Amino acid sequence: MNLQETLENIQPLDAKMIEIAKKRWSSIAHPLHSLGLFEDVLVEIAGMTGRQEMDFQKKALVAMCADNGVVEEGVTQTGQEVTALVAENFLKTEAAASILCRECGADIYPVDIGMVVDTPVPRYKTSYGTKNIAKEPAMTREEAIHALEVGILMAEKLSKKGYRMLATGEMGIGNTTTSSAVASVLLEKSVELMTGRGAGLSGEGLQKKITVIEKAIALHQPDKNDAIDVLAKVGGFDIAGMAGVCLGAAALHTPVVIDGVISGVAALVAARICPTCADYMIASHVSSEPASQLILDALGKKAFLHAEMHWGEGTGAVTLFPLLDMAATLYNTMSTFQEIDLEAYQQYT
Repeated sequence: MNLQETLENIQPLDAKMIEIAKKRWSSIAHPLHSLGLFEDVLVEIAGMTGRQEMDFQKKALVAMCADNGVVEEGVTQTGQEVTALVAENFLKTEAAASILCRECGADIYPVDIGMVVDTPVPRYKTSYGTKNIAKEPAMTREEAIHALEVGILMAEKLSKKGYRMLATGEMGIGNTTTSSAVASVLLEKSVELMTGRGAGLSGEGLQKKITVIEKAIALHQPDKNDAIDVLAKVGGFDIAGMAGVCLGAAALHTPVVIDGVISGVAALVAARICPTCADYMIASHVSSEPASQLILDALGKKAFLHAEMHWGEGTGAVTLFPLLDMAATLYNTMSTFQEIDLEAYQQYT
């Protein structure tokens, strides 16, 4: 599907199936709503998939890998060579996200959507890195749409392979700079409020990063009402690719677990392109990056994990997978009040 076809296929959640799932939880022999958000999310997943049975044993993390020209401005501790190194480690199960995927029985699909070098990582390049946003727009509008459609394509490919739940992750040195820029524009918040230290900048480094972002926004004047314009002018290919996964997953009635602040910015871009697609997103955790909670609030999402994580790669999203699996097992297999001849709890408000 291209972008327009994808948007046309995104539908509201199945209200009838939501009611069926709510009744299933109410019938299970347990204190009502005692699993809290886990009960809520399974009800939402029933609405996403149109199925009462919880079947997402086959799960995958899509890790979008891309480089960002703004690294030229000295806004990071490391160089772009680290992007390729970690991306290759996804394939060798030596990166954090791939190790976590192995441990919880999920698969990982790294995607070269815009690294400056070629590696064994499957190539779906939009270009060899973005431009330096301090000097020129990150990409053209056509490139932004292409990167979105790479994400849509990945969602389609994995759906055809039988994956029932996806997660978004990334690797790209400099992407806390681009994500802060996009978030600042879309949420109409100050750059200083939306920008954190990323992978450990000093106080001086943080101030330089803020100044670079402010300069880029002032130079390019991205239109806050046009998420693709914002993406093209101050974003990154990895953000665009993850946004495409969110859109593609929604069109295919597939839940997508969003990771931390960079993945959250991608989710925000997707939601600004098509608000309904936010209904298909699950927030894994609140990153310790400053913008994280503000992004989740804008998406109307409650995170499950509050552990001050900010590793990236998709690590937070994958960490949620086993908890969702356990909740699904209870939903699918526990006896009802009627089956064990126990008087049901009454719901009081």
